[in-house]
Amino acid sequence: MKRTPHAGKRHSGGFSLGVFTEDELSEIHLATLEVLEKTGVFVESEEALEVFDGGGAVVDTKRKMVRIPPYLVEDAIRSAPSKFIAAGRNPESDVVLESNRVSFTNFGEGIMINDPYTGEHRETRKADLSNAAILIDYLDNIDVYERSMLSHDVPHETSPLHNAEASLVNTTKHHFLCPGNGFLGHKVVDMLAAIVGGKRRLRERPLLTFLTCPVSPLKLVRDCCEIIIEAARAGIGVNVLSMAMAGGSAPINLAGALVTHNAEVLSGITLNQLVCKGSPVVYGSSTCGLDLLYTTASVGSPELAMISAAVASIARYYMLPSFVAGG
Repeated sequence: MKRTPHAGKRHSGGFSLGVFTEDELSEIHLATLEVLEKTGVFVESEEALEVFDGGGAVVDTKRKMVRIPPYLVEDAIRSAPSKFIAAGRNPESDVVLESNRVSFTNFGEGIMINDPYTGEHRETRKADLSNAAILIDYLDNIDVYERSMLSHDVPHETSPLHNAEASLVNTTKHHFLCPGNGFLGHKVVDMLAAIVGGKRRLRERPLLTFLTCPVSPLKLVRDCCEIIIEAARAGIGVNVLSMAMAGGSAPINLAGALVTHNAEVLSGITLNQLVCKGSPVVYGSSTCGLDLLYTTASVGSPELAMISAAVASIARYYMLPSFVAGG
């Protein structure tokens, strides 16, 4: 089992970078609670609306708006585990995920590739995904695996299942995957149960963590809700990863973008914990700025580094494992 190095903790010596003070983190948290209570989030799934309504949120079924009281959000933060073991096919690949340990993963969602044999620039295929999984499994400094590419040569409706197969049979490391929707997520859980020897065993050794993204600003769309709910019921983790874009789908200033981001992630975590208290969650981020000249996501910019450092600080404030874009 890997226990990767700590970062961000106060030590007696060495260098550290404090992005926010405790008071500033508290201000972001309180502003987020105000947004969730007064403005609320759009929730597309009927089942999720029922879960929120039964949990004590104020639900407008006609507008599909959910206003979440502060006590509900803070109870969800408290009930979410501060750490969990990201299990691999090989127990030696298990990784401890907690608020201050730094692990590394590959970047995901590649859609084009330069063919290593022909040099052709083409769409990615399932075989490419299998080969990438083998490569990433070999790299010692990559601790967990994220689905690296898309399988364009399989039916779109079932591509998440092909992605899961190509990845799971070719890596021993813990896997992060977006299953697309709740139905396909359930099928992925069946695949995982077959690998480990049953759904009860899967709860003990979850080989995979679901990944899903709210839609900025402040929307939990149907597929996102279904994935969050399925993860809670199956006993596996879910990475709720906001991709807010400062200057586009979120306020252009850092504080406003972080509040929007935080509200989206916490609304998903609250839904997850209302379904099953104690279900493992990861506080995720690919939030970045909008390049106003080229109208593209400014991935790799200094602003992304600032946002990512800030998001990691917020996750640490909540004592939750985080999954943050590196640029």
